[in-house]
Amino acid sequence: MAESPQIAMVAGEASGDLLAGLMLDGLRARWPELASMGIGGPQMARHGFDAWWPHHKLSVHGFGWEVLRRYREIVGIRKQLQTRLLDQRPDVFIGVDAPDFNLDLERNLRATGIKTVHFVCPSIWAWRPERVEKIRASVDHVLCIFPFEPELLASHGIAATYVGHPLANVIPLEPDKAAARVALGLAQDDRVLAILPGSRASEVRHLALAFFKAAALVKRSQPAIKLIVPAVPALRAAIEHAAVQAGLQGQVQIVDGQSHTVLAACDVTLIASGTATLEAALFKRPMVIAYRMGWLSWQIMRRKQLQPWVGLPNILSRDFIVPELIQDRATPQALFDAVRQWLDDLDHQPAKMATLQQQFTTLHHSLRRDTSTLATDAIEKILAR
Repeated sequence: MAESPQIAMVAGEASGDLLAGLMLDGLRARWPELASMGIGGPQMARHGFDAWWPHHKLSVHGFGWEVLRRYREIVGIRKQLQTRLLDQRPDVFIGVDAPDFNLDLERNLRATGIKTVHFVCPSIWAWRPERVEKIRASVDHVLCIFPFEPELLASHGIAATYVGHPLANVIPLEPDKAAARVALGLAQDDRVLAILPGSRASEVRHLALAFFKAAALVKRSQPAIKLIVPAVPALRAAIEHAAVQAGLQGQVQIVDGQSHTVLAACDVTLIASGTATLEAALFKRPMVIAYRMGWLSWQIMRRKQLQPWVGLPNILSRDFIVPELIQDRATPQALFDAVRQWLDDLDHQPAKMATLQQQFTTLHHSLRRDTSTLATDAIEKILAR
């Protein structure tokens, strides 16, 4: 094993960039002279990562036209990256999520003797179980962020380590709502609805207008409520446009990034299904989860879904502890009704809210591990083989 290993990584979207950045904390603590390169974003760059391509180049959504129109560009990037990695031959390649991109690349690299690790087990327990064969052929080891995954992978002959979810260590068990509100210029007695329509352009396109129409109904029923949106800077213009279309011009506070601060500050969140829902649960915030996609993507997705839940808090709890409104059910009126129910419960159902808080706290504890160290230990063992 090299004294200071050379590690190639690919993170394909904002959530992967965040996870990879947290992993690089541990890797650099173990190997201060570590060299890392590949595809990544700003969180990885903070740790000295050399991004040959920015992570947003790989950010796609769905199965139909959304993917087809980007297919040639993405395949071209993967071919160029593979050529460069085979020439440079890193000590290990770590694919961070983005399985559609990473698993094929990992399989090809592994065939030449490069060690491969996949961080975040593809959700074979939720849909696309056929993917397990590709995982077995592609990776030497999987780093799992949910506790039930290593046993499932072991039953298919795939080595894996549970490292906890990095976000469970970043987000405090008791978030500081007061400080978050000061940071965002909100009053301590404000009632605040956070609106998170996604971090991908396609998510914003499918969800933002419905979310803001629902928020307009909330605003009509509770004129004093504050509406706040943490926006990916590149999507800010689209989000602002959707807010104006919904009649909310000048009534929504849109901030660049700061999703954690916004979630800490809010009372309730209307949120797109994805990693952000887990973040909201770790911040112990009641939420309404929604998702929409193109018609073709939805037809394929619904046939491959293995569980009744879509949102991560519900999947991990094995119960609908928060409402989900998916595809045609995600109408502005239905979203408004679900948000209004939480707002009413905050005022009139303290026992219900206490139960939800306890469920989120139990979930938080189950995901809390020294992720950086556990992941680094696993990678060091792989390097030492």
